[in-house]
Amino acid sequence: MEKTNRPGKGNPYNEYDNFAFHPSNVFLVLLLVGLGALFLSLSAAFVYNRMQNGLPPVRVPVLFLFNTLILLGSSWCMEWANRCYKKDRSAAFQQALLLAMGLSLLFLFAQTIGWRSLLHQNIWINSSNAASYLYLVSGLHFLHVIGGLPFLLKFYAYARIHTKDPVNALVYFSDPEKALRLRLLRIYWHFLDALWIYLVVFFFINSMIRQAG
Repeated sequence: MEKTNRPGKGNPYNEYDNFAFHPSNVFLVLLLVGLGALFLSLSAAFVYNRMQNGLPPVRVPVLFLFNTLILLGSSWCMEWANRCYKKDRSAAFQQALLLAMGLSLLFLFAQTIGWRSLLHQNIWINSSNAASYLYLVSGLHFLHVIGGLPFLLKFYAYARIHTKDPVNALVYFSDPEKALRLRLLRIYWHFLDALWIYLVVFFFINSMIRQAG
């Protein structure tokens, strides 16, 4: 049964119920704003360089589109984990986290294959400025997926240890700190998903505009 009496519920100033006031929430917002500004700046620099130097297009590997589906699946798993957490479904909660990790690792593997396909087309990181931007932004995104995996692994391992018996499971699923961390992890994963979709669409549109010209 979904819990409706979590600690702190009804208190308008509770740090776990208000996104704006908890330090971890503030840190995540600042992190995501900074990452968003970084990738938007790189996008603007890429467009500027194309306009100034007439850079040739770099076609996005088809595998990058497949990677988008993998990340969407990973985000869906995070939402599944959240629903299981709210209903105290320990086994399904762990399965959702494990599947999210597996899909994230699959994304990283498929991403390396995508880069290899570029290399087989003799598109190296120093082939052109356009190729450099593609490698740079996809590589930065790759690193941020790697950066999120230890937190996901820690969350899964902690859940596996502390939900083995009903008493510990009740304590675990009633802990507002765990609910907060799961929310932060979900937001981060969804952000990476949205960011990847933006990057794929951005490079695809740029290549189409170049071809039309």
